[in-house]
Amino acid sequence: MAPMSSFGVSASGMSAERLRLDAISNNLANINTTRTPEGGPYRRIMVMLESSAGGVRVAGIERDSSPPMMVYDPGHPDAGADGCVAMPNVNPVLEMVDMITATRAYEANVAAFNAAKSMAAKALEIGKI
Repeated sequence: MAPMSSFGVSASGMSAERLRLDAISNNLANINTTRTPEGGPYRRIMVMLESSAGGVRVAGIERDSSPPMMVYDPGHPDAGADGCVAMPNVNPVLEMVDMITATRAYEANVAAFNAAKSMAAKALEIGKI
């Protein structure tokens, strides 16, 4: 693999993981949002990644289709006749695990980028007198 292509692979991985972290932070920020412009509670978003010739690319951003969590809270303004509120389908434990894996993957891409940069610098030193 050419050194310059390894920079592109690492950069695409860092960009993809940054987008995943943005989605995770958006999910955590809306963990109590029961009313959205689309109607109903907030639905968790997920970033779909796929491999490409030059690294990783975003295949899409999808909404989680799992049903909302129903919580009994008759005093809530969005409570139904039965006193239950449809809460977002965001699990904070799952989001934190996803955040840790995205952070670790980002760090691995930074390490690979720095290793390629170091190898390129050493290759340039070969011709020095």
